[in-house]
Amino acid sequence: MRYIDRFLNKFTMYRFTLYYLIFLIVAAALLAYFGLLNYNPMDILIEAGVAVIVSYAANTFFAKLFGAVTNYESVFITALILALIVPVQFPLNMLFMVGAAGVAMGSKYLLTIEKRHIFNPAAVSVAMISLLSPEHAATWWVGNPVMLPFVLAGGLLLVRKIQRETMVFSFLIAYFIAIAIAAVINTGSLVDIVTIWQSSVFHSAVFFFAFVMLTEPLTSPSKEKKQGYYGYFTAILYATPILRVLNFTPELSLCIGNAFSYFISPNYRYSLPLKWKKQISRDTYVFAFEQPKSIKYEPGQYMEWTLTHKNTDSRGNRRYFSLSSSPTEGVLMTTVKFYDPSSSYKKELINLPEGRQVIAAQVAGDFVLPKNLKEPLVFIAGGVGIAPFRSMVQYIIDKNLQVNIILIYTNRTKEDILFANTFKEAEKNGVKTIYNLTDIKSVPADWQGTTGYVTKELVEKEIPDYGTRKFYISGPQLMVQRFEQTLLDTGVSSKNIITDFFPGYNET
Repeated sequence: MRYIDRFLNKFTMYRFTLYYLIFLIVAAALLAYFGLLNYNPMDILIEAGVAVIVSYAANTFFAKLFGAVTNYESVFITALILALIVPVQFPLNMLFMVGAAGVAMGSKYLLTIEKRHIFNPAAVSVAMISLLSPEHAATWWVGNPVMLPFVLAGGLLLVRKIQRETMVFSFLIAYFIAIAIAAVINTGSLVDIVTIWQSSVFHSAVFFFAFVMLTEPLTSPSKEKKQGYYGYFTAILYATPILRVLNFTPELSLCIGNAFSYFISPNYRYSLPLKWKKQISRDTYVFAFEQPKSIKYEPGQYMEWTLTHKNTDSRGNRRYFSLSSSPTEGVLMTTVKFYDPSSSYKKELINLPEGRQVIAAQVAGDFVLPKNLKEPLVFIAGGVGIAPFRSMVQYIIDKNLQVNIILIYTNRTKEDILFANTFKEAEKNGVKTIYNLTDIKSVPADWQGTTGYVTKELVEKEIPDYGTRKFYISGPQLMVQRFEQTLLDTGVSSKNIITDFFPGYNET
């Protein structure tokens, strides 16, 4: 799995989704060319091209009309989803495709609350068109038996990338239970039950729906528990044709599910001006943005940050950064490490002038303080992964809470240590910090902390009561996995290990 994660870590969430959809379009065209898929391969490619061109043009129009910041990766993702669900019938179906692409882009700007679109754009567009014109309906032709291996191969990687396993698992479990119950009630014949199961798996787009449509971040809950509820609820709606009640189409099921998601987990988009920025190490900066009065977040959560700029490179114009500020401070702070060479996004970010606005959305994450702060905890951070812990510790200081926390903070050199003053101040609140350096050659002569990698022996020595503590780990994904394995080798129960995650994490 480590090799898979290393591969996935090269892409942002949006970029990997885009590549996955391109992979499906190309695979479909090749299968059709060799006669394995009953479509004209050129029709598939032409309709995908039309969807992309119309979506791009429509989005450009609406973005200029509303003066909005946009991400063209999401535009192309929506276009390719439409190409995979709208019937392949060129040129007879071009009006449907053009209309669907235009409506999808318009929905991002018109069907919104506080600048957040409520519905999956592809789903709401085909749902609206089919309601107004029943002869035009999505066929979800991607749900073809010969396409299933390709859908599964990329889809499972996508779900691992964005770590929405709970949502997808809840949806699939609820769906298959529902169709099993329906099969027993409606047939009673073992042969018929098997036939219904086979049809539901091999002749439907249920996996594509779950992997791609259901998991869209902007229209699904941000917290794991609510993601499970959302998965269950949407699965029942998706199964209504088999249950023989209501008979919702997949796209209408998703739109209703999106509304349910907004009801249980409202989220907003904010245009935030930069108040100040400060360099806190040789390659790390803190950016402080104006905090809206309406925003609520818990220490340790993250947000999605969109920064439009010219000559955007392959990494795109969105990033997920943890909030390193506490809700008590009145500003939203992010801590960002810069590399050479940096992405176009970070080049734009580091030169950001005060007052320049950035779009922030999706307050999310379950990496937060436990409700019972009397519980003994251990924080383990690597590099800039200290950001969510700084948020938590500053909150503890500002609220004058008494805790029992050991922080192990590992960096390559002493110069890489961040927020040392905050952790020094937190000693009075019960936060003990152990600094660790991995570059043995650069360790100062008067160094008081530990050295080398965080090992089983280091954990046993510095945390003799490790078996009674809950561990929080934050940092680059591969580092987090290494720390987690070290703790498991030490004998820490997996249920006592909580790891940080922000989708699309990348360093540059």
